Amino acid sequence: MKAAILRQAGQPLSIETLAIDKPKSREVLIRTAAVGVCHSDLHFIDGTYPYPAPFVPGHEAAGIVEAVGPEVRTVKPGDHVITCLSIFCGHCEHCLTGHLSRCVSPETKRSKGDAPRLSQDELPVQQLVGLGAFAEQMLVHEHGCVAIRRDMPLDRAALIGCAVMTGYGAVTHTSNVRPGDTVAVIGCGGIGLSVINAALVAGAGRIIAIDRLASKLALARSFGATDTVDASAGDPVAQVLELTGGGVHHSFEAIGLKLTAEQAWGMLRRGGTANVIGMIPPGVNIELRGSDFLGEKRIQGSLMGSNRFPVDMPRLVDLYLQGRLQLDALISQRVALAQVNEALAELKRGELARSVIVFDAA
Repeated sequence: MKAAILRQAGQPLSIETLAIDKPKSREVLIRTAAVGVCHSDLHFIDGTYPYPAPFVPGHEAAGIVEAVGPEVRTVKPGDHVITCLSIFCGHCEHCLTGHLSRCVSPETKRSKGDAPRLSQDELPVQQLVGLGAFAEQMLVHEHGCVAIRRDMPLDRAALIGCAVMTGYGAVTHTSNVRPGDTVAVIGCGGIGLSVINAALVAGAGRIIAIDRLASKLALARSFGATDTVDASAGDPVAQVLELTGGGVHHSFEAIGLKLTAEQAWGMLRRGGTANVIGMIPPGVNIELRGSDFLGEKRIQGSLMGSNRFPVDMPRLVDLYLQGRLQLDALISQRVALAQVNEALAELKRGELARSVIVFDAA
């Protein structure tokens, strides 16, 4: 199969031919239909978050099951599926208490003595976060995918695999936004727009979108933002405090920077919660004003929207098909696998919502 491979951090990906093994035990072989180009991939490709090379990036994907291992019970050949990097074992403490996204059990991977899932010239090639979706096929643990309705377009379904699940789950699971609550969203890329859409569905009374690009702020309004703040036109914290008369109930940082994480904290009202979704680089510390804790403010991380994706993702598909979840406008462009480096360069510029790589199966 063809796949995009990173051989050295900071270098372009190369399109190469890899061997992919047959599914064993609880593994599923998927023909990739579409995969979103996510900023999380870029963090690993540029080396901000180290990962052993060579590896195949990509994790926000959808496809069609081609074959399954003998112990697989959740999907079957022919099923349309969405993949998720929150691959879970199902019986550790995190899983048994309903926190599937926190599972780090090694049971979902092949053992060191086993043949690799991907290889080239008999040498192993890693799959980023157990998926490696910048490829024509994926071989994943069965708890790394979920079956969905066949009437769901797979290029849009792919977005649910990361950006939409992350944003929607941060609103509904991590922060528990209630009807009438005020919300601020810093960063209006794919995840930020998904937060805005989810806040609208949850009944938030006021949704404030914050970005430096007018085009993204306009898109945010179409996703449900009631107010917009141009972060390049002055202190966004001061602007939010003035708009709300004292701050928001929930803030969501969807960029991954020290400054914006601190801003998310600064724009809270008393009793408010700041949710850091973005991947802040390792070694970077954030600074908070200690006296704010006397106002019962909270700051917390949100990993993949604190999801229970086998339940959440089919529901998100239903919301899209009901016209309540916006996915079409998230896709800024569709490209071929050969254009992956151009899509990554576009991602660095930060002007588009989402690029999606589409394959013949789409």
